[in-house]
Amino acid sequence: MATIDTVVIGAGHAGLAVSRLLTGAGRDHIVLDRGRVGERWRTERWDSLHLLTPSWMTRLPDWEYTGLDQDGFLSAGEFVDHLEGYAASFGVPLVCGTTVEDVRVCGRGGSRYAVATDRGTWHASNIVIATGSHGTPRIPVGVDRASVLTSSEYRNPAQVEDGGVLVVGASASGVQIADELKRAGREVTLSVGRHTRMPRRYRGLDIFWWLETTGRLARTIDEVPNAAAARSEPSLQLVGGNEPDRATGDMDLGVLQSHGVRLVGQLTSMSGHHARFAADLRDNIATADNELSRFLESIDEYVDRAGLTHEVWPGRRPRPVDVPISPTRINLRAERIGTVLVATGFRPHHPWLRLSITEPDGTIRQHRGVTEAPGVYTVGQRFQHRRDSSMIDGARHDAHLVVDHLLASTVGSARTPSGESVA
Repeated sequence: MATIDTVVIGAGHAGLAVSRLLTGAGRDHIVLDRGRVGERWRTERWDSLHLLTPSWMTRLPDWEYTGLDQDGFLSAGEFVDHLEGYAASFGVPLVCGTTVEDVRVCGRGGSRYAVATDRGTWHASNIVIATGSHGTPRIPVGVDRASVLTSSEYRNPAQVEDGGVLVVGASASGVQIADELKRAGREVTLSVGRHTRMPRRYRGLDIFWWLETTGRLARTIDEVPNAAAARSEPSLQLVGGNEPDRATGDMDLGVLQSHGVRLVGQLTSMSGHHARFAADLRDNIATADNELSRFLESIDEYVDRAGLTHEVWPGRRPRPVDVPISPTRINLRAERIGTVLVATGFRPHHPWLRLSITEPDGTIRQHRGVTEAPGVYTVGQRFQHRRDSSMIDGARHDAHLVVDHLLASTVGSARTPSGESVA
């Protein structure tokens, strides 16, 4: 049993960002992780995965990508190497191979909390939860978890059983995996629900350049009309470095159709060998195309206001996706579909957190990373404060807010960055 000022839980990019700032401030702390640095990038990503963000956006406190290919996309393995270099640069006080089993109020010896693990217990005044937004796979209602493969379990086409594949989910992971399986010779059906269509490049520049330059990534949760809806937005329908369409660099439903992927509506139920889908494919595609059109129009307006017309390429819009006639019921056995692969995102999962700071869906209640429990913080949640909070690049902003608050707080009180008491 040991006593320490701060325990950081999670050694991914968010936890390392916090540790770097605490180290710079001379604050006594440790970083706990069930595996190694960047463990999820090592064991819960498919083999061909690359980051969706270009390398110039791989920025953390006092650390950024300095390679030659600034506009390229790091593979998962290259990103792990990047994180390991970051950890080594400041000597992160890491205790790896340590599973957190219980976090609760303690009060013993002046500490607030006890962090119990399979390798001992630490008493701490402060805790930073940096386990990220990828808690546990979100399985559609009515689907037996044991009967499906999830995107975090998928590695490559050779791993998948013989026969066709039904991929459920048309955000970044779903479209990339569907395309990879089709290129490997599989018959692929893609179940399409809500999704966010986005071109890889627009007017000659990467779409993330536009998202950052126009201020969309810096938009805060306080500026949106519906925080819950904003935090549940589908991830961008993009690919980085796999093998996007050679003509446009895009990866969307139109590209998948041209490769022979069959599109159906949102999965509503599975019973035995029967899968049923909503008759909503047309609406889902139309909604995504309309939102894409509005977004690109906002970029065009920005170009005009900023006087950039002669500095960027003319705007060429992606063509609307053709809506096919799609079935609402499929007999998986009759169509020789041997695998159902679910890529519908993740939900927060903190079974070890014995503090009353979570919502029914597992989300940690917080404002700018500060929770209602004095001295307990979080970094890396979806839209935690900024739209890019869960991104590699965005977590650095929340890490600064959290560490500044932690350093300024005292045992007797805790105040949010806006000055509101949470004690």
